[in-house]
Amino acid sequence: MRFILTLLCCFALSTLHAEDQKPTKPKPKPQKVYTGIYLMNVYDLDINGYSFYADFYIWFRWKGKLDPTKIEFVNSIEKWGVTETMFHDTAKLLPDGYYYNGMRFEGRFYHSFQLQDFPVDYHPLDIRIESVEYSADSLVYVPDTSKTLLRKDFKIPGWEIKKAEIITHDNAYQTNFGEPTGPPTFSNFTFALTIGRPLSYFLLKLLLPLLVMLIASLMGLFIHPEHIDARISLPIGGLLSCVFLQQSYSTALPDVGYMVLMDRIYLVAYFLISVILLRIMMGSNLLSTTNREADLAKVWAIDRRRAYQLMVFIVLTISILILIR
Repeated sequence: MRFILTLLCCFALSTLHAEDQKPTKPKPKPQKVYTGIYLMNVYDLDINGYSFYADFYIWFRWKGKLDPTKIEFVNSIEKWGVTETMFHDTAKLLPDGYYYNGMRFEGRFYHSFQLQDFPVDYHPLDIRIESVEYSADSLVYVPDTSKTLLRKDFKIPGWEIKKAEIITHDNAYQTNFGEPTGPPTFSNFTFALTIGRPLSYFLLKLLLPLLVMLIASLMGLFIHPEHIDARISLPIGGLLSCVFLQQSYSTALPDVGYMVLMDRIYLVAYFLISVILLRIMMGSNLLSTTNREADLAKVWAIDRRRAYQLMVFIVLTISILILIR
């Protein structure tokens, strides 16, 4: 009896082991969709409204039964105003066995402009698409082999084109949208156009007027100390001019809760003008009536030395702020 039980146990164990060794069915690979884009125009760039209009062609090549043209532009806004024109009513079968279709799309897109580095800021304007029906385990978008992403004479007035690229990745949502299947993951196709302001805008339109005001304020230290009214009027005038200059560029920016690079530069300018005013007042108080001529010469020599030191200070400080932005 004991021998029979031992045989039965061995048979059961071998059966379980054989079931464990059965090959599992391989998971089907997702359908690849070769996707390309050709940007025609970007206009109505609205930093205050965090949006821009884009006009472009987008196309798809694929093999399989799933239709990849049913897409959602993830960051599209004002969907009532979009224009969407398909290339073909139904997918076109190419000689190499691939299906092909595409569309021309025009609409407004959302972009969160980060302005900490204004006016030497860069912005990757992005257009993001995902499939409406199929998750990443069924369908994935991969970049097409086309390297031309922009129209030949493409320009955005007031901006320089830095780079255009295509990025694909899986986008995992943090909600299941009420379904019991778990958080979905979709293949995300992103076209990013990086733009930046011309360096001349920063140097000539913003920095140069500020430097002129600061130099004019420093000139107050080169005026003879006995002309106290003329000495103090220059930094006071420079202070008022700096306030108006700062307001002129601030009105073109949205109301953000942080300081941009130009704000930090103006803080240094305000500090410099305050130091000049303080030095002029201290020099005036040092003048005595008993040895006035000697005191005047001494104060004037110190003020001119301080002026050169402050010039070096403002150049170094602005350079450091730009480099560490």
